[in-house]
Amino acid sequence: MAIIGIDLGTTNSLASCFTDDGPVLIPNESGEPMTPSAVGLSKANEVIIGRAAKDRMITDPKKTVAWFKRHMGSNKGYRLGRRDFRPEDLSALVLKKLKSDAEAFLGEPVDRAVISVPAYFNDVQRKATYAAGKIAGLKVERLINEPTAAALAYGLNSKEDENTFLVVDLGGGTFDISILEIFDGIMEVRSSAGDAFLGGEDFTDCVYNHFGAQIGSEFKNLNGTAQGLLRDLSDRAKILLTTQETATVTFNGLKDSHELKITRSEFDEVTQKLQTRLRTPIQRAISDAGLRAENIDRVVLVGGATRMPVIRQMVTKLLKKFPEHSLDPDHVVALGAAVQAGLVDRHTALEDVVMTDVAPFSLGTDISVDIGNGQYEHGHFQPIIERNTVIPVSRVIRNSTLRPDQKEIGIGIYQGESPRVNDNIFLGDMKIKVPANKKKGEHADFDIRFTYDVSGVLEVLVTTLSDNQTQRMIIEGNPGSLSKDDIDKRMKELSALKIHPRDKDENLALISRLKRTYENHLGDIRRQIDQNLTFFETTLAQQNDTDIALAREKVTKWLDDIDGLDVF
Repeated sequence: MAIIGIDLGTTNSLASCFTDDGPVLIPNESGEPMTPSAVGLSKANEVIIGRAAKDRMITDPKKTVAWFKRHMGSNKGYRLGRRDFRPEDLSALVLKKLKSDAEAFLGEPVDRAVISVPAYFNDVQRKATYAAGKIAGLKVERLINEPTAAALAYGLNSKEDENTFLVVDLGGGTFDISILEIFDGIMEVRSSAGDAFLGGEDFTDCVYNHFGAQIGSEFKNLNGTAQGLLRDLSDRAKILLTTQETATVTFNGLKDSHELKITRSEFDEVTQKLQTRLRTPIQRAISDAGLRAENIDRVVLVGGATRMPVIRQMVTKLLKKFPEHSLDPDHVVALGAAVQAGLVDRHTALEDVVMTDVAPFSLGTDISVDIGNGQYEHGHFQPIIERNTVIPVSRVIRNSTLRPDQKEIGIGIYQGESPRVNDNIFLGDMKIKVPANKKKGEHADFDIRFTYDVSGVLEVLVTTLSDNQTQRMIIEGNPGSLSKDDIDKRMKELSALKIHPRDKDENLALISRLKRTYENHLGDIRRQIDQNLTFFETTLAQQNDTDIALAREKVTKWLDDIDGLDVF
């Protein structure tokens, strides 16, 4: 059974596979690589998908739907004929068509896939994508963030180089940013940010409203067909502006024809608010990676909407670097998904490729905060695995009961960036009995450990310290797709992550060396040794492997230098 890569896009979707010659796009039945992400009903009330459905958006908009990816994981419903569809149902129809086209192209059954998703999709949206794949008859082996997939496609051609690059991914409905580093054949994601409700379609909306102002009072009375025609013309005008200073279209949706125009400068003006929204995730991703704009070696553009001159100009001005687009921005995510599919399938051509990713959102629990006079404010968010932490990862944090007489601990598990859990996404909860063997009047201490893997499986372990009893909870990114044995196997593979960094041999050895050196010196050097010891122990407490490795290297080099000094 074959495995394919899929770029499930807001406007268009693509399928791909990895071969001995590298990633290859799979053509649909029309011989085209891109299949419009549109679903409709024909005149005979049969379901149609792709180009045929998109064409009917103008002639019969009430029987066609598109842009449903934006609402993945929500309760939004779509009605086609007599049936109601959820966003994942419609996405499943698109996936099923891609699966069918792939089987025709490959000449064998396809039952597995790697599907790309916006980096800023939350847990609910990712689960909905998994569900869509399952409905389509696919086992979703992995979800890969879209900018990560794009970087994988670019990085495959330069994996021997060492550089840092930023991926700007502006598709039809979503916007993502990722910063990656390539070193020693390893591609590591440093940070991701984005906006799940910002894309090329929003720029089309700006043109649509600009043309509406030119039409005048009749604009508000347009029927569904006329609205569909005007939107199609707005999209064409937006595309024309990529190569022309002025775009002119003729609108025949009313009694009289209207010649509608928009210039590049007008387009820049009417999209200013959108451009401001684009800047914020870019700045956030750079900040989260601990970098400055001048530290970025390469800027890569992904997604058809990045063809717009205003986007390229904005990125160039913001980052002071001309962006690259040597690979087709419409195809690059699908090509990267094919590479990831090849990695999952352990293709021999990819044996020397290593790819890491990051957690797109923070994961943590609810806590109560002391506000004085014995009063506590509930519902605060306590991050345990923070966003943009390299995965797989394991982190532990210690908490205590609010009251000495407390008999039970309630732990809510959440995903998000808000300081209040009500504004974050609820993932699950646990009830923990407080041991009776603790001393009277004492608060009970307990450790909460989160372990998160690349498949979206979150393991939560809660250990009460007075009796060393542990309770376990598993939260799957794809509920029901993994058997208990699969989960246990993956968690066993991650068991090494559950050793606190301070207990690892290489870190214990350095702490021991610092203490021994402290004993052997006096004066200013002794104070400097103490400062280095504090610095290293503080870094260990943060449990970030990359920072710990850098700190260990820095302190070891400093120790090597002072070992050569004659201080006696």
